[in-house]
Amino acid sequence: MQYKAVIFDLDGTLVDSLADLSDSVNLMLESYGFPTHEMEKYRYFVGNGSKKLMERTLPRDKAASAEFVEEALVKYKAIYKERLLEKTRPYNGVRELLAELKSRGIPLAVCTNKHNDAALTIVKILFAPGTFEEVLGDRPGFPKKPNPATPLEIASHLGVKPDEVAYLGDTSVDMETAVHAGFLPVGVLWGFRPEEELVKSGAKVLLKAPLELLEKVEF
Repeated sequence: MQYKAVIFDLDGTLVDSLADLSDSVNLMLESYGFPTHEMEKYRYFVGNGSKKLMERTLPRDKAASAEFVEEALVKYKAIYKERLLEKTRPYNGVRELLAELKSRGIPLAVCTNKHNDAALTIVKILFAPGTFEEVLGDRPGFPKKPNPATPLEIASHLGVKPDEVAYLGDTSVDMETAVHAGFLPVGVLWGFRPEEELVKSGAKVLLKAPLELLEKVEF
């Protein structure tokens, strides 16, 4: 099977953003006098969007209040906006992979559960202009991954059929998204979650390094 497009997750796939995410949430928690969390725990807190991140990191009684979750979310987004590129960087080999795919005329896009403004800023600053045909994050009124609506919207915009898309991600959410959308689920092992989770969630291809994609998937 020859694939004609690639859609990427962002956090844990294209960029290592764990430190900035954990620092920002912990600063929000500290502002309320709440307990903070070790960075490694954020590997499992992130992945389902910023609101779910709040619900997973706030004290249980506060997480049960929709009103307080929204208040904390506003504060977190303001903090994160000021520091989202302090430590976040592309993983080694990612830029090289993107450049090679672009040289072959393969359209590229990003689909993430990160709130849309932050996703657009990170991609704009860390990657060359024109690298991606489309970047879509979490937008009000649109379902988050693993619902396939947004990635299928992207595939339509790219002019490719679902079974012509390779989808790269580092979590169960990403693999389930790919399965639901009819994409090739490609799990990356340099991200936030372990191999076992990716395989269990439907990964058909596993990558230890970005450029392995060109060896394991035909374009």
